[in-house]
Amino acid sequence: MPLFGNTFSPKKTPPRKSASLSNLHNLDRSTREVELGLDYGTPTMNLAGQNLKFENGHWIAEAGISGGVDQREALRLRKRNQQLEEENSLLQMKVDILLDMGLVLAHERERVLLSQESTTQEGYSETTAEFQIMKKELNELKSVNRRRK
Repeated sequence: MPLFGNTFSPKKTPPRKSASLSNLHNLDRSTREVELGLDYGTPTMNLAGQNLKFENGHWIAEAGISGGVDQREALRLRKRNQQLEEENSLLQMKVDILLDMGLVLAHERERVLLSQESTTQEGYSETTAEFQIMKKELNELKSVNRRRK
């Protein structure tokens, strides 16, 4: 027992083995990518039998896949949809114009009926009632048309 010495003396640790037994860390980047498969390419997935690939921030269907719609067909459908939407818009505008014309005619008819003092009271009340019914129907048609938009 030494007076001033340390009684605890652990054994020396054996030297470590080499970090890697492979020499791939010595290769340049392009060779390493080929060897380790680090070149992934574009992400692809199969969804409901249709292959999609991710390009420029969008998922695009691969051309020529059976069971899916190819790009030309999708483009044709989009154009047809656009044409139908424009046609629908034009027809809605025509309906609005016709309803407005009907209301204008109804107002003119009412003005003419009110200006006729020579008609009998019964005939006058019948035509006014008919006019009011027609005016109400036109307003209902117009409100229904506006709700559809």
